[in-house]
Amino acid sequence: MTGPLVRPAVPADYPAVARLIVAAYEADGQLKGENGYADVLADVAGRAAHGEVLVAADPATGQLLGSVTFVLPGSPYAELCGPGEAEFRMLAVDPAAQGRGTGAALVGACVARATELGCTALVICVRDGMAESAHHLYRRHGFTRTPHLDWTPLPNVHLLALRHPLTP
Repeated sequence: MTGPLVRPAVPADYPAVARLIVAAYEADGQLKGENGYADVLADVAGRAAHGEVLVAADPATGQLLGSVTFVLPGSPYAELCGPGEAEFRMLAVDPAAQGRGTGAALVGACVARATELGCTALVICVRDGMAESAHHLYRRHGFTRTPHLDWTPLPNVHLLALRHPLTP
């Protein structure tokens, strides 16, 4: 079986990406008790104006399986990356499509894009308590914990920093 095809999102994808990402975050329990973050997740056009929204699609059917947003320093969506680094945010896989390599394909695309741009590192935040499978995915791609970059954007929302050094 061929893995998912990762490509830039186009405006026609935005409604499906919005539904997919909100459903994935809800399924993971990441939207409990939060006001307004689902709206941020659903604003695909807003993210696309300040970064690169990538989608993973089933190569046979074209069905969208997942999405991620890749950003550089200075983007309003950049939380951790510094000069010469890149970051990805809001990685989500359709709950019905998990376990098919979609997350790995999206992470790999972000690593490749950051390397292509000559970045020295790729950074991400993960919510404390996130599923071990997500942490395993990131470790497998060379990310390591970077505790001095951890932060708490809202009460009871603790984000753990991970960093992957790159060789441009």
